[in-house]
Amino acid sequence: MAVARSHDLRLCHAILRDTELINGEPELRTHREWDAAPVVEVAAVPAVPALFDWDGGIVTPGIPHGVDDALAEFARQRAAIDSSAEAGRLRLLCAAESAGALIAVELRAAGLPWDVEEHERLLVEQLGARPLAGGRPERMTQLADDIRDALGDPKANPDSPPQLLRSLHRVGLAVESTSRWELRELEHPVIEPLLTYKKLARLYSANGWAWLAEWVHDRRFRPVYVPAGVVTGRWASSGGGALQIPRMLRRAVRADPGWLFVTADVAQLEPRVLAAMAGDLALADAARGGDLYAGIVDAGAVGTRAEAKVALLGAMYGATTGDSGRLLPGLRRAYPRAMRLVDDAARTGERGGVVHTWLGRTAPPPGGRWHAVRAAAAEPDASRADVDRARRQAADRGRFTRNFVVQGTAAEWALAWLGDLRARLAAFPPVPESEPAAEASGVRFARVPHLAFFLHDELIVHTPAASAPKVAAAVQDAADAAARLLFGTFPLDFRLDVKIGETAEKE
Repeated sequence: MAVARSHDLRLCHAILRDTELINGEPELRTHREWDAAPVVEVAAVPAVPALFDWDGGIVTPGIPHGVDDALAEFARQRAAIDSSAEAGRLRLLCAAESAGALIAVELRAAGLPWDVEEHERLLVEQLGARPLAGGRPERMTQLADDIRDALGDPKANPDSPPQLLRSLHRVGLAVESTSRWELRELEHPVIEPLLTYKKLARLYSANGWAWLAEWVHDRRFRPVYVPAGVVTGRWASSGGGALQIPRMLRRAVRADPGWLFVTADVAQLEPRVLAAMAGDLALADAARGGDLYAGIVDAGAVGTRAEAKVALLGAMYGATTGDSGRLLPGLRRAYPRAMRLVDDAARTGERGGVVHTWLGRTAPPPGGRWHAVRAAAAEPDASRADVDRARRQAADRGRFTRNFVVQGTAAEWALAWLGDLRARLAAFPPVPESEPAAEASGVRFARVPHLAFFLHDELIVHTPAASAPKVAAAVQDAADAAARLLFGTFPLDFRLDVKIGETAEKE
């Protein structure tokens, strides 16, 4: 039987411990044992017959381990929420966070269908034959020789940044690093093979044969998702690199026979969230119809779509100089409410204050070192270096808080989207016994549509082929419901790019 709802005590404890929307000093802040999950040696813990039943296991002092501990913490959390003037938002945030935690477990259990043979074919196509232990693939070996020839250095090692940097300097390339962003601005015979080598080296190390052997079993990729692994509430991954599947390998993401994928991307999620948070009707109008950046151009705020993207992303991420800075006045005139929201968040951060997301996740305050640098700059005998250092760190924190409110709220919308969709998929009838089942996804998901992958603003549902059109409609309906849940009747489209197919390839 599937779990319908859950309340993740640790994730909610972290939210309620840190939020600025709770009045006074809630009791839960003194219970630090709920701050982080304990590290338990799995081999040392016997089979657990029931939830919270650790009899005979290893109990670490100070670590909650029983039903009474859990119920007491749950009561503390409810009391903390009830004390807030924003209890509704915090309650919704905890529900969304808990739903996300449950979905993360289910995503790992079901896994993402993966075609091992196609993956290996793509590796050979890109890298050449699989190398012997310790060696480079064939194509990388040839590229390494081309790099040495172009540099006139038979000892140049493209895998060693310090050695490579010295070799580049010897041929007159005054670079400060070996990053591809810096290299591609140069002209020299070594640049093309070096950039190609770096691209293939990344594929080989991140998703090569060793990765395939470790992370894909029974034709399923099962990464380790970490809900709220980023301070804004975004998910992270602690194993498998689920957040970095290369575009070329998406051909290896292949549905089971008789099944299909419904893949959905949210178009320009963070700018749309900014419009809703700020109540900026003009920016919402620009988003209506699909391409928000094109809508900004149509409104006359900037001249081209590329400029619209640079300006708006600069406003949200704090790139307020250069091209972005030049274009920002146009955005401020066209969308004053949206720009005021991120500008106010930046000013709060620059002063050392804290900001929070739409539902109440609060940004961490600056640490003691931040305040020490600020205090040193305020001294009568402060040097120019002291003042410059304080200004730089204030600007850095302003960029952080400027983006925190938007990225964190976008993460909340995504959790609401996932949670609503999970409930809709649970209502689908299972396919008949006579139809193909997704056996490798486990008993729970073998005959019903289910979430198989999630990445910030993209999800993949693995579904019986006959259900795919209805699943695609459910994905859009869930997005609409998430928008209403967070932003009420504010007139904003959360447009999805929805595809149905046997693979998860992108155009």
